[in-house]
Amino acid sequence: MQNRNRWLRWGALLTGAASLLHVGIIFGGPDWYRFFGAGERMARLSARGSHYPTFVTAVIASVLALWALYGLSGAGVIRRLPLLRPALVLIAGVYFARGALGIPAVLFVDNPYADELKGRMTFMVVSSLVCLFLGLCYAFGAARVWHRRV
Repeated sequence: MQNRNRWLRWGALLTGAASLLHVGIIFGGPDWYRFFGAGERMARLSARGSHYPTFVTAVIASVLALWALYGLSGAGVIRRLPLLRPALVLIAGVYFARGALGIPAVLFVDNPYADELKGRMTFMVVSSLVCLFLGLCYAFGAARVWHRRV
């Protein structure tokens, strides 16, 4: 089955890269946790040898890897995965939510992590724009999959 769903190919590629980046953060340690916006608490826990940052980051990497697989499936690169259509819509929704709500949450939520991120608005703007783009990739790709005969 040849499919030219470039939206999902791009979404899968970038999501896969984000997954690998999260794996890199685990190995990069405290400085990487700080640089990539995980916060000072996660960096300190990592520096103390806690398994918590590794676990949380590995879960995020795993979810992103699964999302990349769903993107590849929707693009016809790999076999069709279960619940493909609703999964693609859900992925798009999560990316849109993060892209649209990340900055307002940082600005209006009162907690130490949000306060940290207020000082890193460039990071927040860039990551929010990336998430909005990925949301578009998965939404446009999902629309093409939804209208395709199975």
